[in-house]
Amino acid sequence: MEGMLGTVGPLILMFVLFYFLLIRPQQKRQKSVQQMQSDLKKGDKIVTIGGLHGFVDAIDEDKVVIKCGDGSRLTYDRGAIREVVESAGDKLAKA
Repeated sequence: MEGMLGTVGPLILMFVLFYFLLIRPQQKRQKSVQQMQSDLKKGDKIVTIGGLHGFVDAIDEDKVVIKCGDGSRLTYDRGAIREVVESAGDKLAKA
């Protein structure tokens, strides 16, 4: 019994460390990104995963229309939004 614990113990310890150092933080980041994408509002200044900067012009169930600097409107999946640079609520508070 003690010999088996000596061989399985380090594997269990390694799995626990792996979970807390890699898996759990990744799940938290993924959850926060999904929350940000679901909280998108019209007027938010955003950046896509491809590096496109623009403003949210319209929001559908799973698509977002982004207005670019030259006035063109591009349709992207919600999952393509990397970050919100400035929220529409922040703009109203500054005004």
